[in-house]
Amino acid sequence: MDIILQIILAIFAAIIIYTLIGFIPGTDETSVLLPITLALVLTGIDPRVILAFFVASITTLSVTNAIPTALVGLPGGVMATPMMEHSLYLKDKGLSAVVIKKMATGSLIGVVVALPVTLILANLIAPYGEFLKQYASILFVFGAIFLSLLSKAKILSLLSIIPLSMLFMALRHLYWGIGLVPQNKTVTVSFFLGITIGPLIISLVELLNKEKREKLKTDSYKEIVIPKGETKQLNPFKIVDKYEMVKAGISAFIANFLFVLSPVGLTILFGEMMGKNKKSKTHEAYTTITVMSSMIQATYISGLLIPLIALGIPLSPVSIGPGIALFNAEPVFTLNKNIHHVLPFSQMLLPILLGVGIALTVSYVLANKYASVISTFVLKKIPHEAILGLFIAFIVLLSYIDAGIVNIFGVLLIGVVSGYLNRQGVNYGVQFMALYAAPWLIANIVG
Repeated sequence: MDIILQIILAIFAAIIIYTLIGFIPGTDETSVLLPITLALVLTGIDPRVILAFFVASITTLSVTNAIPTALVGLPGGVMATPMMEHSLYLKDKGLSAVVIKKMATGSLIGVVVALPVTLILANLIAPYGEFLKQYASILFVFGAIFLSLLSKAKILSLLSIIPLSMLFMALRHLYWGIGLVPQNKTVTVSFFLGITIGPLIISLVELLNKEKREKLKTDSYKEIVIPKGETKQLNPFKIVDKYEMVKAGISAFIANFLFVLSPVGLTILFGEMMGKNKKSKTHEAYTTITVMSSMIQATYISGLLIPLIALGIPLSPVSIGPGIALFNAEPVFTLNKNIHHVLPFSQMLLPILLGVGIALTVSYVLANKYASVISTFVLKKIPHEAILGLFIAFIVLLSYIDAGIVNIFGVLLIGVVSGYLNRQGVNYGVQFMALYAAPWLIANIVG
């Protein structure tokens, strides 16, 4: 089959899958992006197809994940959580249809600004890639410290870095010691997934506690009202004003230079800082949502493409998280031979442009015209529990592939520890950075 046709089919498959998943409240971006991408990588299909699929997936998910927040007051994913307060305020005023348009337009601004800047910046950094790789481990340590200082639980986050590193390295040495994996293989992907599902694992474990179960019992269904009111207006200049557009564009531009930082942290920081509007609380909410939507796209695009194009190693929360399969999915990809090494920039460009362009166009139209229809279908026909069960099954399977049955329990242990820390305020970014900083930390500080 012609490679262009394969790329286009992969893009539309990504759009369909992540439009439906994106409208399901409460799904985590990493847990829904990584397993499917990893499965594609392990099939051995052309890297250009995988790259197109992934960029289309993150573009689609970034648009659709925000829509349940506006319609039903439930965050579609972690990245949509910062918009909850402003979305609920506008929802109570009956302005959900307007909010969706602002979100979709903010995403459009984020892509239009961030994509060219990201590609230029990646090419400027590329000549220094080898130099930066030498200090990658130390950058992960500084990244963990920096993200800890940005988090709400600063002291706990800082204190957790070394214990988490010890846990990850202890499990790795256990697997090497009993011969589950060869010495030249480092188990990473399944550990990462263990961190991702941590909060879910804690919630499931709590169900084993009788007192916790009693508190969760209810004798009524939760009512969710999906407001109607989509219009046919697609012109972004008539959806957001110049004030909102400029602020969203500036935020998306700056995000490219901060690609090593947490997307959630940056989204909150720029959304609240740029969103201030003296006209009224409604205008402030509109501006904040537009800026946050722009930042979600910009942080994901820069966080994936700059490390992928310029460095070939995961050096951002996005590349360490949802995009790790493009860097390290043994035996197909390793840190020394991944998409960065097998595809020159000239061959990456077309899949990236097609993936982002087609996915954004389709998602923008769907969000503006059919948000209520799609939300109604997803909430009525697709059980949330089925999606969660599917991805837990994926994670169990990938854990087994990584290091056998013992690793399933290893990942469960990581999930329990990470989930508890997450609840105490130690965010994903700190934990992911600790995972990648672990070899250097244990060798140079603890060791």
